[in-house]
Amino acid sequence: MTVTADTWQARAALCELLALSFRYPDDVLVGAIASGEWGEAAEEIAGALGLAWPADGAPGAAEAAAMDDPDELKHALRAEATRLFVGAPEPLCSPYEGVWRAADDGVQALLFVNPHSMDVERFCKACGLGRPEGTNEPLDHVATEFELLEYLALRAAVDAAGEPADDVDAGEPGDVVASADLPGGSPAAAYDQFMDEHVRTWAPRFADKAADEARLGFYPQAGSLLKAFVAA
Repeated sequence: MTVTADTWQARAALCELLALSFRYPDDVLVGAIASGEWGEAAEEIAGALGLAWPADGAPGAAEAAAMDDPDELKHALRAEATRLFVGAPEPLCSPYEGVWRAADDGVQALLFVNPHSMDVERFCKACGLGRPEGTNEPLDHVATEFELLEYLALRAAVDAAGEPADDVDAGEPGDVVASADLPGGSPAAAYDQFMDEHVRTWAPRFADKAADEARLGFYPQAGSLLKAFVAA
């Protein structure tokens, strides 16, 4: 089945929204939740993609309504993200693929140097993307994986629209890799391959665990959106 440029654009937009949702909360995410824009965007994109995602009200709306000060909402979201995804000594819900896949393999999880994390890094490099300058975070973080999918979906949209490949910014750092040199030989094939070999193997379980452990309503809603998207 041929996927249209509009569908690829919608996929890219949803990947961008999911990446924003599972990064450490910043002012952009706080503002989107407090204003209702997150929920509106999620419903619009889910509708465009035909996802089975019945949103029960705007995510985080209850928390936002109870907090007159946006700084209070940001503090609550950051505390929750820290409790869930950072933790001490371990997070309640690791945001790294390698940790989940190591558990599947019955071995100790080592960030950076486990085979699954290393495969994600190789895949990113094959797509012309690398670790942003000044950071030292494994590339198999759930948000980073969705940023990669966003980039590939945008490249696929350009191909579907018949536009020059260099119209898409490769992100940082890296160069635009010719479509034929991407994994699978095209942006669409690379997207499908990464979704099948990486995202689908662990992200739905991550979403379930985050929902089970969450004390705020936002992460169960974001997790349900992630699951609906990956399932489709």
